[in-house]
Formats: sequence, structure tokens, C-alpha cells
Amino acid sequence: MERFLEPGMLVRHPDCPQWGLGQVQSVIGARVTVNFEEMGKVVLDARIVDLQWVPSPR
Repeated sequence: MERFLEPGMLVRHPDCPQWGLGQVQSVIGARVTVNFEEMGKVVLDARIVDLQWVPSPR
């Protein structure tokens, strides 16, 4: 999913639902920085973690 991620998108970590909703802060190659509600900022490798996109409410 890394090619579709961009700053501002809302995502969830499939293996850590307790982290809550996350907002993508930056994408540099496969490195994605996400600010999660309950975990704070986390840098992930999008080649390993398939983040789940959450449509933003309109």
C-alpha cells in the first residue's frame, strides 16, 4: 500500500488495533511516519506493515 499513502491520510495498523486511528505524517520511500491516537508517532516500513486505509468523514 506504500505507493498510495500520502500525508494526511487516516490509517489503522492491522496488528495493533489498540493504537487507534493514525494520521500519516510523512512518506519517504517505504518509511511511513504515522501519528496514532494511543501510541503517538511511529515510523513503519510499508513493505512489512500493510496499513489499512480509513476513509475520512466528510
